[in-house]
Amino acid sequence: MSTVASRPFDTLTRWLLGAQWRSHRGRALVAMLTIALGVGLGYAVQLINGAAFNEFSAAARSLSGQADLQVRGAQAFIDENVYPQLAAHAGVAIASPVLEVDAAVPGKTAPLKVLGIDVFRAKRIAPDLTGVPSPNAPLDVLDDGAIFLSPAALAWLGARDGAAVELQSGTSKVKLRVAGGIARTRPGQRIAVMDIAAVQTHFSMTGKLSRVDLQLARGVDRDAFRRTLQRELGARLVVTETSDVESRTDRLSRAYRINMNVLALVALFTGAFLVFSTQAAGVVRRRAQFAMLRVLGMTRAALVRQIMLEGALLGVAGGVLGIALGFAVAAFALRFFGSDLGGGYFPGVEPRVAFEPVASAIFLALGIGVALAGTLVPALEAARARPAPALKAGSEEAALAPLGRPWPALACLAAGAALTQAPPVFDAPIAGYVAVGLLLVGGIALMPRVTAIVFRRTAKPRGAVATLALARLANAPGQASIAMGGVLSSFTLIVAMAIMVTSFRVSVEDWLAHLLSADLYVRMASSGDTGGLRPDQQLLIAGANGVAHAAFSRTSKLTLDAAKPPVALIARELDAADPGATLQMTGDVLPPSSWREGETPVWASEAMADLYGYRVGERVTLPIGGTGERFVVAGIWRDYVRQTGALQMRIADYRRLTGDTAATDIAITLRAGSGAAQVIGAIRKLPFGDALEFSEPGEIRARTLTIFDRSFAVTYLLEAVAIVIGLFGVGATFSMQTLARSREFGMLRHVGVTRAQILALLASEAGWLTLLGIAMGCALGFAISLILVFVVNPQSFHWSMSLHVPWTMIGAIACVMLVSSCATALLAGRRAVSVDAVRAVREDW
Repeated sequence: MSTVASRPFDTLTRWLLGAQWRSHRGRALVAMLTIALGVGLGYAVQLINGAAFNEFSAAARSLSGQADLQVRGAQAFIDENVYPQLAAHAGVAIASPVLEVDAAVPGKTAPLKVLGIDVFRAKRIAPDLTGVPSPNAPLDVLDDGAIFLSPAALAWLGARDGAAVELQSGTSKVKLRVAGGIARTRPGQRIAVMDIAAVQTHFSMTGKLSRVDLQLARGVDRDAFRRTLQRELGARLVVTETSDVESRTDRLSRAYRINMNVLALVALFTGAFLVFSTQAAGVVRRRAQFAMLRVLGMTRAALVRQIMLEGALLGVAGGVLGIALGFAVAAFALRFFGSDLGGGYFPGVEPRVAFEPVASAIFLALGIGVALAGTLVPALEAARARPAPALKAGSEEAALAPLGRPWPALACLAAGAALTQAPPVFDAPIAGYVAVGLLLVGGIALMPRVTAIVFRRTAKPRGAVATLALARLANAPGQASIAMGGVLSSFTLIVAMAIMVTSFRVSVEDWLAHLLSADLYVRMASSGDTGGLRPDQQLLIAGANGVAHAAFSRTSKLTLDAAKPPVALIARELDAADPGATLQMTGDVLPPSSWREGETPVWASEAMADLYGYRVGERVTLPIGGTGERFVVAGIWRDYVRQTGALQMRIADYRRLTGDTAATDIAITLRAGSGAAQVIGAIRKLPFGDALEFSEPGEIRARTLTIFDRSFAVTYLLEAVAIVIGLFGVGATFSMQTLARSREFGMLRHVGVTRAQILALLASEAGWLTLLGIAMGCALGFAISLILVFVVNPQSFHWSMSLHVPWTMIGAIACVMLVSSCATALLAGRRAVSVDAVRAVREDW
């Protein structure tokens, strides 16, 4: 019985859906495309980052083979005498020594990863990473002049089996013969394999190892063995699992990947307001129709279901289209632009896009959820409306009266402000992003109240068109606010992102100006970690013609926590009394008079303060030098390069503690009257001059800012998308509202108002509304930019920045949106004013 009774309502549902589609196909397409754009961008970024992360993690795991544990040094290399101790340790079945170096390649900007292995040990732990020699020369695996290359490395070097390749070792070149390939590597993985003794000899690493891979005996509890071994080895050595590599990669790129996903979802977020605007305007326009359906017997629940079904269909169609669009964009981006979206977190991998069912379901649900969220409030209002008043014209604004209540908006703003004080969650500013969303929702929810207040105070007698426009805006703030929801949301986000990006860029420029105080910078050509300049070579550079002073520095890595990426250790010339002359300090520094006897000062980056809790004056333990060394944090400095943390110390202290006298970078101050070209020529004539790279401060600054702009290219794209969505919202909403106001325009025509004046009226309304939306967008965008600059960025990347507002850019975008809104309103109003005046008035029941 119930099935038979439901059939008329099913038929009615199909009729209403079909009629709505046929009557307003263009607006439905705009809403679907907006949802598709938001879902597509978010899904594409997820696919790209997911594919890159998975491939990079798989490549890193492949370097460890089947090892249960790895023993590494807190610094880059360890003494090879550790290997026999570990091999003889109870519970260890196999120990395999590995020496891993990043060797510079002449003519290439990136180094080649070279693995030195003991082939007899490696075959049992990591058989995929052993060289495959020619059947006629099986002993090539032990030849100190042989190198085995992966397919990607062969292609990159343009080499073939039997050919010679050259690698850089310090300032000299090493000539090696390609003896074959590697058993198995990941696509795009550029690595080489050599005998471990050959690597030690050719790259001046005698007596050094990078790690020892351990395979435990059967029955040994890995976790318990790891804890015991770590206690025995002390802080200078770190015992890790192969899963720690993936954990470090995840922590390194997590904030970047989350930020990229959130930025990509900006389009979907603004699309939600566009759906709300179009659905709300559509419900108001069809208010009398819904009232008639209620009179004819449709229940409130059935009406809500009908309107929600319309929104759900928009979400399903837009979501499915967005999934297809996102997959296509991801495949195109991976094919032609690489996998890191400008971040540089996943070098040397060639991931392939793959369909992700879980991610697809999530983004499809987001698309549907956005459509339903935008439809819910209009649907509930339509169900609450009393049929009798709703059948009469002129009740539209009453339907939107609940939107003028300020308390929900103020609650959102208060909650957003409170969340700015919350700490990061999983090293990501989740609370900060929620705060941004709440501020945006609260600001848009205040639009009806602000519109009413502003235009009631400005609605004074003026010209006929201006008076009519201001009167309409003052007395119908709900409908006006619906029209401007898309503009306000998009312009707010444009202002916020523009301020954030500009603040970051200007701060980086100021940081570079402070950092690049020398006249010329010299470094080992893509040195990697295969050596540096010896003391005798340093003396030759310091004494070159035209050099007034040469400040040498040494950069290495330091592991303080096995679960976190290593931090950079930079040894350089520093004035302990005035470190701010070299570094951009962020606060007070600890003067030498406050150091205790025997303490070595270090200066920590902001990331060290966030990730490891370093504070000025704190005494810390570092795996540098002997076990009894004491260190004190003498200051915190700003670093926009190493988000995983960096420590700086005086190069004299570093050499005293480590015995390492090599240098990797030189900052040269020129003599008066000497030019950079003259000094470069003089150093080039030195025996090792060809192994050096030279850069002037302007070149470094330009190169850094180019990388910065490439990293933020996605942000610029999203700003453009936000503008387009805002204009879509204006067009769709004004089109609906002008058609709904055809009776009003017919009456105005009867009292003598011309078509041109009505079009001018629409343009005037759009202009005033857009001006108000721009003003509110500026205020709200500025507030959100404060969260982005002082909460989101420090919690994401562990650095601070100063605030800078790009007034010219914001003004230009505001002018574009103002002109575009007026033009869009005129185009939308042409159809409404073309309706015959008598027929339009007759529609007024």
